[in-house]
Amino acid sequence: MVRYAYDFRSGSRDMAGLLGGKGANLAEMSRLGLPVPPGFIVSTEACRAFLTTGEEPAGLSAEISRYLSALETTTGRLLGQPDDPLLVSVRSGARFSMPGMMETVLDIGLNDESVLGLAKVSGSERFAWDSYRRLVQMYGITVMGIDPALFDEAMALLKEARHASDDLRLDAGDLAWLVETYKRLIRDEAGRDFPQSPAEQLHEAVLAVFRSWNAERARLYRRREHIPDDLGTAVTVQRMVFGNLGPDSGSGVAFTRDPATGRPGLYGDYLPNAQGEDVVSGIRDAVPLAELEHLDPVSYRRLRDHAQTLERHYRDLCDIEFTIERGTLWMLQTRVGKRTAEAAFAIAAELVEEGLISADEGLARVSGDGLARLMFPRFDSAATGEPLAHGVPASPGAAVGAAVFDSAEAVRRAAAGEKVVLVREETTPDDLSGMVAAQAVLTGRGGKTSHAAVVARGMGKVCVCGAQDIAVDGEARRFTGRDGTVIEEGTVISVDGSAGVVYLGPVPLVASATMRYLESGEQADSVVCAVGRALDHADSVRRLEVRANADTPEDAARARRFGAQGIGLCRTEHMFLGERRKLVEDMILARTETGRDRALAALLPLQRKDFTGLLQTMDGLPVTIRLLDPPLHEFLPDRTALAVRIAAAEAAGEQPDAHDVELLKAVNRMHEENPMLGLRGVRLGLVVPGLVTMQVRAIAEAVVERTRAGGSPRAEIMVPLVGAVEELRLAREEVMRVLAEVGEETGVPVRCPVGTMIELPRAALTAGRIAEEAEFFSFGTNDLTQTTWGFSRDDVEAAFFSAYLDKGVFAASPFETLDREGVGRLVRIAVEEGRAARPDLETGVCGEHGGDPESIHFFHATNLDYVSCSPFRVPVARLESGRAALTGMDASVSR
Repeated sequence: MVRYAYDFRSGSRDMAGLLGGKGANLAEMSRLGLPVPPGFIVSTEACRAFLTTGEEPAGLSAEISRYLSALETTTGRLLGQPDDPLLVSVRSGARFSMPGMMETVLDIGLNDESVLGLAKVSGSERFAWDSYRRLVQMYGITVMGIDPALFDEAMALLKEARHASDDLRLDAGDLAWLVETYKRLIRDEAGRDFPQSPAEQLHEAVLAVFRSWNAERARLYRRREHIPDDLGTAVTVQRMVFGNLGPDSGSGVAFTRDPATGRPGLYGDYLPNAQGEDVVSGIRDAVPLAELEHLDPVSYRRLRDHAQTLERHYRDLCDIEFTIERGTLWMLQTRVGKRTAEAAFAIAAELVEEGLISADEGLARVSGDGLARLMFPRFDSAATGEPLAHGVPASPGAAVGAAVFDSAEAVRRAAAGEKVVLVREETTPDDLSGMVAAQAVLTGRGGKTSHAAVVARGMGKVCVCGAQDIAVDGEARRFTGRDGTVIEEGTVISVDGSAGVVYLGPVPLVASATMRYLESGEQADSVVCAVGRALDHADSVRRLEVRANADTPEDAARARRFGAQGIGLCRTEHMFLGERRKLVEDMILARTETGRDRALAALLPLQRKDFTGLLQTMDGLPVTIRLLDPPLHEFLPDRTALAVRIAAAEAAGEQPDAHDVELLKAVNRMHEENPMLGLRGVRLGLVVPGLVTMQVRAIAEAVVERTRAGGSPRAEIMVPLVGAVEELRLAREEVMRVLAEVGEETGVPVRCPVGTMIELPRAALTAGRIAEEAEFFSFGTNDLTQTTWGFSRDDVEAAFFSAYLDKGVFAASPFETLDREGVGRLVRIAVEEGRAARPDLETGVCGEHGGDPESIHFFHATNLDYVSCSPFRVPVARLESGRAALTGMDASVSR
C-alpha cells in the first residue's frame, strides 16, 4: 500500500518533495518545539495520482480518516461537533513556494449547528458567524468554482447598507445574514447547497486543493519560475487557531531580516483581530510589526525568540506566518523567504561573516540574474505614472531622452550634449552609430534576440523591443500610442528596459552603486561590498574562463575592468560600417582584380589599426578575431530604395545617378532569398578573392607592431560558418600562407591559432574531422539555435514565441537559455568528438548564451574552457561560473 498521509511529528524539512514546503517546514518547527497547531499532511504523491487519473487514489479517504481521528484525540474535540467543534484549515503546499497561486479553505467543520456551539464556547457570537461566513465564501470559491466577485459584491452591499468602512464594523446579526446570503448564492450558482457534513467539507476541500495545482494562475507562475508541472502539491490539514477573537488576538507575517535590504531585525505586518488571510488580502490596513511590541509585549518577545531560532536553524532569512489567539502565540508557517537582489547579496555576506554559512554557501545564495539587476540604473518607482507603451524587456536598465527617429539625428543631438532615445520600427547594422549615441533604443518590432536587443545588450544600452502598442512613422518623425497620443521628435520619453515599459516625460533615475564599483572599484555601501566579496570568491573557485565579445578598444577596456580574461569574439563586420562602408562598396563594385585590390588595400591599414588597439588593450590575453561573417549585401544600400530613386529620376526625364545604377546592378547580382543561409562566413572568404588575405594580413601586422612595442599579443583567428572540414582546410591554408608571409617580411614570427565557429548542426556532427584542422572551437549558439530549430529569430519571436511559452512548448526562449536537449546535445557531441581527435582542443562559447546564468551551468558541466559574452554580462558570467563550479549542472539560478 502506498502511504499518502503523515503527521507533523514524522516529517522534517528534508522531505519537502513529499510533504511540500509548507508541510515539511511545519514538521520541522514541531521538531524544534515551537508552538505549532497539530495536524497532518496529505502528500504530493496523492496529488500526482489524482491528477494522473482524475480520481481520488484508493485508500486516501481511509488514511485521512485515520489521521483525523488522531488529531481529534489530541485536541479532545471532534470535527464539527455541535457543542465544541474542532475546526481545521486545508492549505496547499508545493515543494517550491508559490505564494498566492493555489487555494486555502479555513474553518472547515462549521455548519448551521456547530456555529452556535462555537459562539457559546468562545463567548463571541460575532466571532462564530465571522468564521462561518469565511468558510462558506472560501468553500464556494475553491471547491464549488463560484466567481469570487459575487461574494465580494454581497459584502460590499452589506457594508454600504450599514455604512461600515470595513468588516469589523459588522455585527453578529450582519454576519449571520451574510452567511445566508452566501448560501443562497451558492445554491443559485452551483445548483446545490453548501454541505453541512464536516467530513464532506474536508474531503472535497482536499480534492479542490489538488485541482488548484492546474489552475491557470498556478501554471503561469510555474512557467515564469521554471517550476516543473509534474511535482504536484501537498495538502496540510491543521487545527484552526483564531486571530479574530478580539483585540487580544490577531495575525501577521514576519521576516527575520528586511527582505528588501537585508538589514537584520524583525520586519513585517500585524493585523489585530484578524485571520491570516486578511493580512495578505489587504482588506484592512495592517500596522508595522514593531507595533506588536506595544500591543502585546509578551507575544512579541516570543515571536522574536522563535524568529532567531528559525534563522539560526535554517541559516537564512525566514518568512513566518503567525497567529495570536487571546494572547497565545502560534506559528503557522515558515519558509526561506524571497528577497530582492540587494538583500540576497547583503544577507549572504552577513551570514558568512557570522559563521552561519561557508563562503561557498554564500555564493550559492546569490545569482547572476540578481547581480544584473543591481548593475543597471532604475527609475524611481514613486515617480512613475501610467505607461505609454509596453514591449519586450530586451536589455535592462532605465534611461530618459528625447525621441529621435534616425541614427544621424541621434548622433547630431548627442554630440550637442542632448540625451536621446532612438526609436525605430526595427534596427539594422546601419543604426549602430545611433545606438551608440542614444541612451536607449525603442523598437516597434522584434524580440529579445533581435538586432536591437543583441547589440543593445552588448553595449549595455537600455532597450525595449516589439512595442506593439506604438505605431512608428520614421518618415513623419513620430510615433503614435494605442490611445492616440502622438509623440513628435524631440519629446522626452523614459524607457524601462527591465520591465519593458515606456513612459511619457522624464522619470527620475536612481544610479547603480554596483556599476560604479565595477567600473572604478568604489565600494559605496554594504551591498556593493557584498557583491565584491561574492565575485572574488566566484573567481577563486570557478574553472570556466570568462571572456568578452568586444569589437573596439573601448569595449575591450570596459570588459577588462569588469574582469574579462580576453576577447572571445571580435566581430570584424562592425569595423566596416560608417565611413568605411564606401570602401566595401568599392570592393563589391570593382570589375577588375586591380580595382578590388585597390579597395582592399585601402581597408588594410584601417583594419590593422583596429586590431592593434584591441591587442594593446587586451595585452597578454587571448583575442579571438572572427573573419568577415555576414553577406556582403548588408554593406550595400537597400534594393527597393535604390530602384525607387532611379525610377523617380527616369520618370522626371532625368539621367539616373550612374553610381546608383551600378549599385543596383550589384545589389541585384548579390540578391539572395535567404541571405543568412547564403553567401556568408567561410563561403564569402572562399569566393571573394583577397578578402581573407587582407584581414589576416591586418591581424598579422598588428601582432608584429605590438610585439615590436614590447607587448604580448595573443591573436586567434576564427573562421565562421564552417560546415565541412574541406572549407576550413582551404581557409586555413590561406591564413597560414599570409601569416608566414608577414613573418618573413618583418622578421617577426607570427603564431596565431586558427579555429572555427561551430554554428551549423553539420559542423557539430562532423566535429571529429573538423578538429583535424581547427585548434579551437567556439560555439556560435545564436546561429546554432536557429539552424537546429529552423527558426529565424528576427521573425519568429514576435510571431509565435509567446504562444509557445504559454502552451509549454518552451520553458524559456531557446535564444535566451540554451536548449539542452537539442542544441546542447550538439555541443556535447562536438566537444567529445573534437577532443577525441585533438586532445588539446580549446572550446568556448561566444553566443548570447555565454552570459545567461542557466546556460553557464550547462557549459561548465560540458567541460568547455570558457564562455564569452557582452562586456556588461562579464560580472554575471564570473559569478555564475563560480556557482556552477560549486553546484554542478543540475543547480539552477536561485528562485
